[in-house]
Amino acid sequence: MSVSRTAIVTGAGSRRGIGRATAHRLARAGWNIAVLDVDGTAAEDAAEQIVGEHGCATLGICVDITDEPAVDAAITKVEASLPPVGALVNNAGITSPTPFLRADTAEWSRIFDVNVTGTYLVTRRVVPGMIERGHGRVVNLSSVSAQRGGGVFGGVAYSTAKAAILGFTKALARELGPVGVTVNAVAPSLIDTDITGGRLSEERKAQLIAGVPVGRVGTVADVAAVIAFLCDDDASYLTGAVYDVNGGSHLH
Repeated sequence: MSVSRTAIVTGAGSRRGIGRATAHRLARAGWNIAVLDVDGTAAEDAAEQIVGEHGCATLGICVDITDEPAVDAAITKVEASLPPVGALVNNAGITSPTPFLRADTAEWSRIFDVNVTGTYLVTRRVVPGMIERGHGRVVNLSSVSAQRGGGVFGGVAYSTAKAAILGFTKALARELGPVGVTVNAVAPSLIDTDITGGRLSEERKAQLIAGVPVGRVGTVADVAAVIAFLCDDDASYLTGAVYDVNGGSHLH
């Protein structure tokens, strides 16, 4: 990387999550890292771990991404403490397997507030700086649930919210391409994380793996590698795309 830049990764507090794996991968590639997480202790832990292993500048911030003033304050702190933001990874999200007729309005709103509105608020706050500098990378986390209609953990609310992320990605890519900012999405399938750990019986896991051509559950490293590539300078001609990280379990 020719100049010192910062990557913001939301929801990177979980030790076994895609966000933390992505933060480590980006740090290895030379990025400075800002971790935003609703769990402040976890965010600080991630920042300490990353600086200890990679020696880059890091910052861990507690923030509820559904709270616009809190998002503004968090990004202001990042901008004041670290080099210019060159990449944003909208990883923070929550899932819900609740069947449609059991999901009330509060459940629907909760899923959309974090997965969709939270992604919008952070992106809306970060993108102006990227436009001003004429360069930026935005990577949004969707899900195979958006493409195939659930089937693992995601119910209707989750699948719909993650489908909204795909529309957001494509429309924003079209708008920001002329000013040097690319916007892409990653759609993982079953990944071994804290969210999935312990929730699947061995029988159910075997059934799911039987439908995966590569014959295994995905890892956070599998997803992090794709995200890191999309943040790289070499990915400048890729925008508005959705990258499937599913081992071939959903082909379309």
